[in-house]
This record gives sequence, structure tokens and C-alpha cells, in this order.
Amino acid sequence: MAAALFIGAAAGAQEFALSSPDGKQSVTVNVHGPVADGTGPAGITYSTAYDGRPVILESAMDLTIDNHVWEHAMGKFFSQKSGWTDGLILADTTMTSRDTVWHNRYGERSTVRDAYNGLILHFAKDDGSDYRLDIELRAYDEGIAFRYMLPMHPNAIYHRIKADNTEFSFPEGTLAWYTAWAQGPYTLRPLRGWDDECERPMTVKITDSLYAAVGEAGQIDFPRTKLKLSETRENTVTASLNDDGTDIVTPYNMPWRVVMAAESLGGLMENNDIFLNLNDASEIADESWIQPGKIMRETRLNTENAMAVIDFCAAHGISYMLFDAKWYGPEFDYRSDATRVISKLDMPKVIAYGKEKGVDVWLYVNQHALDRQAEELFPLFEEWGVAGVKFGFVQFCNQHWADHVHRLVRLAAKHHLMVNIHDEYRPTGYSRTYPNLLTQEGIRGNEEFPSATHNTILPFTRMLCGAADYTVCYFDPRLKNTHAHQLALPVIYFSPLQTLYWYDTPARIKDVPELEFFDEVPVVWDDTKVIDDSIGEHVAIARRAGDRWFAGAICGDDACRIEIPTGEFLEDGVKYIVKTYTDDEDSASPTKVKAAAYVIEGGDVLRFDLMDRGGAAMQFIPATKENMKGIRKLSGKTIL
Repeated sequence: MAAALFIGAAAGAQEFALSSPDGKQSVTVNVHGPVADGTGPAGITYSTAYDGRPVILESAMDLTIDNHVWEHAMGKFFSQKSGWTDGLILADTTMTSRDTVWHNRYGERSTVRDAYNGLILHFAKDDGSDYRLDIELRAYDEGIAFRYMLPMHPNAIYHRIKADNTEFSFPEGTLAWYTAWAQGPYTLRPLRGWDDECERPMTVKITDSLYAAVGEAGQIDFPRTKLKLSETRENTVTASLNDDGTDIVTPYNMPWRVVMAAESLGGLMENNDIFLNLNDASEIADESWIQPGKIMRETRLNTENAMAVIDFCAAHGISYMLFDAKWYGPEFDYRSDATRVISKLDMPKVIAYGKEKGVDVWLYVNQHALDRQAEELFPLFEEWGVAGVKFGFVQFCNQHWADHVHRLVRLAAKHHLMVNIHDEYRPTGYSRTYPNLLTQEGIRGNEEFPSATHNTILPFTRMLCGAADYTVCYFDPRLKNTHAHQLALPVIYFSPLQTLYWYDTPARIKDVPELEFFDEVPVVWDDTKVIDDSIGEHVAIARRAGDRWFAGAICGDDACRIEIPTGEFLEDGVKYIVKTYTDDEDSASPTKVKAAAYVIEGGDVLRFDLMDRGGAAMQFIPATKENMKGIRKLSGKTIL
């Protein structure tokens, strides 16, 4: 593995370089001053590169902290504001490294390599005080990560972190996929003239062959970060905390700032386990009760309808049914009591019936009731036999709400409850530490009927940081996209709890052949490959579960041709059955989807001519003499 190198010191500056195990990702840190004569530059800067090409140009590492320190001689504490990087002296350095593998039952890849070279820079104030700051850096093959750490101060009552002034300065001409909020649409913009701050992760195009993303990992009890344009530097964004002040007690480690880089957008997505790797391993000793699966909601909220949904779920391989809002009363009324079920719903009867059918129940609870009743609710839900809780309308901007939501995740784990967090929560990898947190929203999903073009952007922006509950619709008449487009989405958007048939009811669902794809598609994977990453135009992703591969392809608002070179994921020359589900205007089906099966060989290239807002879903099964009988053989490049 490559190591951190002390390059040298000149004009009061010290320079360190750190590279990833494969040598492609690198970060350089410069410690400027204080210089010998007390004048000149001071502070800490960093830059990153991918395969020798600049990604982040020299940028500031800086915090603004208000120290609340007890002064023994005076018998009181006082406030001392500090830029912290002013007057810092590098006191020591520590080299770190790791190269391990862990297994993820809930991910896009079941085997995850956690390998990095690391460096911790230990700073002290030049005034002889006890103020210290550590900066930890890690270079992974997937990208660069760093965080600020405040060691224990012997006299500090607390520190108030007023601002994270970290800069991310990009080369001229860099474009960003900008969105102002977690459930907003995306636009491709230069790093100027923004309407507001940008959500993270922020994906950028530096050149046609170099892409990057700025994200956040390990945000547990700290305000969420957005990115704002620098007021003083062009092509530069800075961290922006949603808080006037964040109170912490030392020792304290801030969240990780992450800079991923790759030659393609697909390269970013295939390396997104970096967010999980920057979090601690699971704290749950026995995870047997945590079971990924598909889920369908029940909104009519009576016993008869609930049992009909359970029957549908049992017939279609759906593990869970969700009682959505109002099962305990008006969700926005702070007086609603989530320990009491509305009279039309016999909860014990439904839960018992579901267990007979192999379908467990989840319950939605709004933030109002979570805030007031969680300590009472979660043990009660465990007693009822509930499988999981969907947190509704959570707030997640400041330190209080971040700490509150993650405390609820831990409380849920204590009572063997899985969790789905909706609304403004975007993941930062905490599901590695508490894998009962199966999924979260933080996405402009099917609930809002976004455009097909929007759907082709999400895999390389929002989906970089973790699972998303996109709430896939199928029979709702408001759908903007084709049914084959919808079929492909559970493959394209990863979620260990995959919501299907959003807005649909068993009475509305028609018995059409292609529903077998929803029945059979897994929700967790052993491997993931990006086949097509033409963001804003079309995308194709293949994922493996056991010996089967599933693939989804969608185009944006315009028609397109997508090629699936199966040699990128299937064993060359080996025969497979491929089941395909494609749009066909001549189909007699009310959904206009054609279901077909063919024999192919690994290495064949499948071509799909997709209509406007169209898509295709595929399942690849190893062929045997028995399952090949009567199925047409394809070879070479074939248009389907």
C-alpha cells in the first residue's frame, strides 16, 4: 500500500501527500505558518487529484469555534472565539491504514472491501494553551475523506462550532447537478448563479472523462451540511451548516467530508460503499430479525381492506404491509395517540392474519407522535408483533433533529423494529452501524411523479449516498412514464425495503404477465454493475443475487437505443435464459408490456429501442436442458 509522504517545508509551510492503495486517488495537505517572523500566510489547505488530474484545487480547511472554557483562577468560564486554524502548529503526525473485507446482508454488494491509507495531523495552538485540533485524512480507491477531531480539553465546558469553512475549489468549467433540497429536481449548472445552497452529495462533471462527488458520511449528532457558493473564490463551494451554533463536548469527531472521483459516473456509483466504510461496524449483535423485503401500503384503513392487501402480498412475494398515515388518528394533530388504533381497524387480528400468511406489518408514525411517544410506542409495537416503523415528516437540518432521529433508530433496534425514514433525511452510512435502518426517502420519487429524465439523473446523484425509498407506482393513471420504465426501477434504485404499487390497491391491480418481475426481483444484491451512465438521457444497471442477474434500462423524456453487452456481467460463452419485459404498443395487455424469454450466451449484446419515457426489465437465469426447452435462441447483437 502507498504511504503518506512528508514532502518538505519551505517558507513556513509543511506539505504532506497521501495516496490510495491503488495509487489513483491522492490528497495533498499544506500547513502554512505561522512563519518564523510572525508574518505571512497561516492556516491549512488541501487539494485532491485522480490519476494525476486535479479534482479539488488548493482549498481551505477551517473551522470557526467559540470556546466556553472554565478559568479556575477567576472562578468562572469565558467565551473565546477562534478560527482554530489561525496560529496552529503541527505537533505530530500519525500514520494509519486498513485493508479488510466485511459482508453486507443489506447492500448493493455483499462483499465490501474497506481499504485505505490514512494520516492524522495533530495540531496545537502556538500560544501554549491546551487547545488542540486533529485532522484525519483517508485515501480510498473510491475517493478521499477527511474530518476534524477535537481532542479532550481539560478546562472546556463546551465548544460551540459556529461554522465549517471547508472549501471545495474545482477546475474552471466544472458543472454541477444542482438541487436545493432533498426532494427537489436537478439542473446542470456552472458553479455560479445558484438560487440557494446545493444538497449533498453534489455530483460534478470536471471534463468528459473526469467526474467527482462531494458528500458527507457519519453525520450522527451534528447538523447536516449543504454546499454554498464561495463569496470570494470562483468555481468554489464551501460547507454550510444548518445552525447558528453547534454545541459539542470534547473529545468530539465531526462528520466526514468525502470527495469521490472517477473516470465515469458509473464509476462513482460502483464505488459508493465508501459512505458505509466511513461508519462503525454494526452495533447489533443478533441481526436475525432484520429482514429486507418488499412492502405495499394500505391506505383505506379498515380490517377487511388490510386483509385483502395481505392476501395480495402473500400471492406476490411481498414480505410486508404498511399501515400508512391516520391509522391512529390525524397525523398532524399533536394530540393523536399512536398507542390507540382507530375503531375501523382490528390491529391484533390483522397482525395475526399477516403472520399466518407470511406477511408482517409496518406502522407509519408521524414526527409529532415520535417526538412525544417513542419511548412508550416502540416497546408496545414490539409487544404487538410489528416488524418496523416508518418515520414520517422528520426534520433533519440541525443538531437537535439529527441526534433525535438517530436516537430513535437506536431505540427501534432495542425493540427489534426495522426503520424507514421519510422526507428530508439523506443517508450518510449510519445503516452500517444500525442495519435496522433499512431505507429512507430523501428523494424526489414516484410520490411526486417526476419526469423520466429526472429518473435517469438520480442513480448518479442521490443514489450515491445510499438506499432510497422511491415508492414505485404501477397502475396509477397519473403515471408519466411507461409501464416497462416502472418495472425497471426496483433494479435501478436500490432499497433493502422496496415499496411497490404506491397509490395502488388490490382492486386496481390487473392480472398482467409482467408482474412476475416485481414478484421475483430481489431487494439486496451480491454485485452491481453500471452498464450505461448517460445521465439525463438513459441508464442501465445490472445487479446479481446468487446466480441470477437482473437488469433495468430506462430512457429519459426522449426515445433512445440502449445496448446491454452481457459480457460485462455474465460468464462468457455460458448459456442463460433471459426474460425480458418491454413496451409494445401492439400488445393486447392494458399495460402495453410484452413479456418474452430467449436463450442467449454470455457475451451477446442485447439492443433495446426504447420509446419516449420507456424502459426494459430483464432477468438472466443460468440455462439448463430443462428450462431451455421451447425457448428461442438469440445470438450476437439483437434488437428486442
